[in-house]
Amino acid sequence: MQSFNKSKLDDNQLKDIMDHAFGQSIQSSEELTEGWANVAYEIVLADGRKVVLKVAPSKDKRLMRCEKNNMRTEVEALRIVTQIGGIPVPHVYVYDPSCTLIDSEYFIMEYIEGISLNKIKDSLLSEELQSIEKQLGEYNALINSCKGEKFGYFHDGDDLTVSWAVAFRKLINDVLQDGIEAGIDLSISYSEIEIEIDKRITTLNEVSEPCLVHWDLWPGNVFIHEGRISGIIDFERAFWGDPLIEYYFGKFAQSAAFEEGYGKGITSEGERNRRALYDFYLDLVMVIECDYRQYENQEHIQWAFRNFEEGFNKFKKHL
Repeated sequence: MQSFNKSKLDDNQLKDIMDHAFGQSIQSSEELTEGWANVAYEIVLADGRKVVLKVAPSKDKRLMRCEKNNMRTEVEALRIVTQIGGIPVPHVYVYDPSCTLIDSEYFIMEYIEGISLNKIKDSLLSEELQSIEKQLGEYNALINSCKGEKFGYFHDGDDLTVSWAVAFRKLINDVLQDGIEAGIDLSISYSEIEIEIDKRITTLNEVSEPCLVHWDLWPGNVFIHEGRISGIIDFERAFWGDPLIEYYFGKFAQSAAFEEGYGKGITSEGERNRRALYDFYLDLVMVIECDYRQYENQEHIQWAFRNFEEGFNKFKKHL
């Protein structure tokens, strides 16, 4: 997806980074275009090794609050998940937040063989897709098995809290403030949105244990090789929260195979109420980020606004 916020590099910058990291020249480089926020390159080093370079938006780019510290979050989340073990995530070779070689943070990670599930899922047989989604449920449960001490963004410091309701209210308030500051017309007043959220926020009080949440584990972030999951990527929006906020528990997925692998589904009224909040949060993020990332795809932008309006109407009816 083309986005104004992507900080693309020229050949000389790529060469400088690889020489600094590995003391090697480059055989070839290719931009990976599936990502929505950061720019990424597949690079073949002089010794034949493949690596992936991921570059954050430069400091002068306007970012949503939930996107600040994304690169540091991703590197830290990958470190934690690697320590859990048993989950196919790329090894991070180098992380440079100094912005000295280039005007952006970057990290270099292991290349993962495979193709994204999003690209091939429509061509898979039903039983093949179910097998993959069951395996994904198992991996997602492992990710969520990591427990934290407080709820919220990784790098919120004193803003981390023992209350998931308070932490989630901050997550959603950040997105609303982003929309207000950017002057985004949602065709629904921001005050009306806040009223509807506050009517339901207390349902989150039943969540007492902060868990590591990927949040963005949609098919585009799952790599498949020889019929199995070969890699899970893009932990940049990870935080400490309620596992039911994960993508595959939401309205865009609803996979029985995933729930079988995970070991649970949404069964209680309280869980359904929580998930209604999380679905609306995703709808809100997807519409506000269109402005901040300055997407060029008008079809996607129109879909995001339609989806938001439909989602809000559904959300209001869910009590």
